[in-house]
Amino acid sequence: MQNRDSIVKRLLYLGNGRKLQSVAKLDDRFEGWGLKVDRHWAWNGEFPASLDGYDGIFLSGSPHGAYEDVPFIQREHDLIRQAADAGIPMLGICFGSQILASALCGKDQVFRRPTCEIGYKDLAVTAAAAADPLAQDWAETVHMFVWHNDEVRAGHKDMVILASSDDCPNQVWRHATAPAWGIQGHPEITRAQAPVWFEENRDRMTLDGGDVDDLIASADEALDAKIMLTRFAEMVSRG
Repeated sequence: MQNRDSIVKRLLYLGNGRKLQSVAKLDDRFEGWGLKVDRHWAWNGEFPASLDGYDGIFLSGSPHGAYEDVPFIQREHDLIRQAADAGIPMLGICFGSQILASALCGKDQVFRRPTCEIGYKDLAVTAAAAADPLAQDWAETVHMFVWHNDEVRAGHKDMVILASSDDCPNQVWRHATAPAWGIQGHPEITRAQAPVWFEENRDRMTLDGGDVDDLIASADEALDAKIMLTRFAEMVSRG
């Protein structure tokens, strides 16, 4: 009989962007961390027929808002709730964090900000992070690139805040009972990828108040932030 621990664990990767794979190529990195990655382009209406056999779920960013009445967004809300009921660990970045909050804590949890928050920031880490399986390695602050016009409200009874910025009280959170984590920023972007991503989005970032040349010059690996990604991969691998 095959030992369950020796079975490669399966990760459902939901791509919510205009392209299935982002510049970060995080799906490839999850494979490099030992997971079998099933890629589904949710933006294009591609979802698995069932969640059976999945040991974890990753939800990517998107130019959409979690509150929009778009078919794939409605379908993803349902999938998230099904996964939470099944106890499947989930991690969402940017829009992924927002749709997790919308699905599990209510659609009024996500709102459009009056201004964009953009740039590398040292996020204040809360005391709750010390006991969190994904954020426990963080010190008093964690360096991360953030860029968002939508925000997840803090203060919900089912949310545990793990990190905040000077302009956003809920940068990183986990659900109080379901195995779900949301990251508003972009820990997935490497120092090498950052200039490419910034240049590709120069017009949008400039409109959002970012100094793209300065962002390129200050591109950072943000290794501490990436610990949360590897910790999630380890959690899924353990099953």
